[in-house]
Amino acid sequence: MKKKLTSKQITANYKEFLYPSVITYYEEPLALVSGKGNYVYDAEGNEYLDFFGGILTVSVGHCNETITNKTIEQLKTLQHVSTLYPTSPAGELAAKLAKITPGKIKKSFFTSSGTEADETAILTAQRHTGAQEIIALRHCYSGRSILAMSLTAHAPWRISRTLVPGIHHAVAPYCYRCPFHLQYPSCDMACARDLEELIRTQTCGTVAAFIAEPILGVGGFITPPKEYFKVAVEIVRKYGGLFIADEVQTGWGRTGNKWFGIEQYGVDPDIMTSAKGMANGLPIGWTAATPEVADSIKGLTICTFGGNPVSTATALAVIEYIEEEKLVKNAAVVGDYLYQNLMALNDKYKFIGEVRGMGLMRGIELVTDRKSKTPNPQAVLKIFEETKKNHLLIGKGGLYNNVIRITPPLNITKGEVDTMIKTLDKAFSTVK
Repeated sequence: MKKKLTSKQITANYKEFLYPSVITYYEEPLALVSGKGNYVYDAEGNEYLDFFGGILTVSVGHCNETITNKTIEQLKTLQHVSTLYPTSPAGELAAKLAKITPGKIKKSFFTSSGTEADETAILTAQRHTGAQEIIALRHCYSGRSILAMSLTAHAPWRISRTLVPGIHHAVAPYCYRCPFHLQYPSCDMACARDLEELIRTQTCGTVAAFIAEPILGVGGFITPPKEYFKVAVEIVRKYGGLFIADEVQTGWGRTGNKWFGIEQYGVDPDIMTSAKGMANGLPIGWTAATPEVADSIKGLTICTFGGNPVSTATALAVIEYIEEEKLVKNAAVVGDYLYQNLMALNDKYKFIGEVRGMGLMRGIELVTDRKSKTPNPQAVLKIFEETKKNHLLIGKGGLYNNVIRITPPLNITKGEVDTMIKTLDKAFSTVK
């Protein structure tokens, strides 16, 4: 039997043999070796309640037996053939997706990551429109390839010195820190209406696409007003562009009551992308489009790991499990309960600037004081260490590293929310 490594040994391997740019949380990295349900365990057997879910990726709980059994069944049947050969899992998954996607979205292209999914979406839009230029949002994150980093408008993640031209960044619908210093709703959606000025002054007058996350994930769960996308998308389409909804973090019921985040805004995208929670942790990327848009991709294309039988069988199992267990509804019900409890903390602690988000995707922006709204990343670091001590895992993000991200698996319970709130309250009380 292979000898089990200690946390220190696991961490030592990381430090010696991995790129140092592979970041880890906490002053002393937390080495995890197993998981079950909504809990994970370190090498010494300590249990942690997981309210981050591997960055919104463990959507239905760690090592979910229903899902794992179907993954194993597929592993024993057919593991890989590439996109050169049709397989039953990929075809069944694509057919299922066509039934649950909004509007006229129907045809899928599978890859193995969100980065690849966004790349495929951009290529599709450019081929369909014949235009080149792309509009993304400030504070957004799209991945780690050269194109994805060029789309990303978040300096710490744009580590490449060679960026793709023809990408323009619109102001984000960040009401808490409105770039126009206006107040919602009297602002009349100035951030969305500015898209027209951007197109007329920074592009050649036609654009290929506008890509946006319904809630900006890495950006700190910036949640646009309900009217934002209707105004923004109408302007983009006026100038020939398509709308790409980046559902890498907001998809699969995460925002509650709807399968996809963009459905909360009543707008049908021309193209969608996703990954993360789609297969509960197995690598998968997904781009989907309307038939006329998808048919614009001509010529040879292949994705070696795209539509992998194991990943697609697992993704189908995840979607069916979410349906059977009514987890889209659970995300709404427990998400509202979570929000109410977070707002109670908001009333108690004056360094909380804003609580935002939807469903089981909640952000807490921390500031030094509410009047100045000065970002307080030091408080986040303090809270992170305290919650770790008390066996709770949470996430963080935002351009200023001052946003706590709360994203448990979709089958989280109100009792587990109570435990999390109690631990978070204790951690908040240590912040001076």
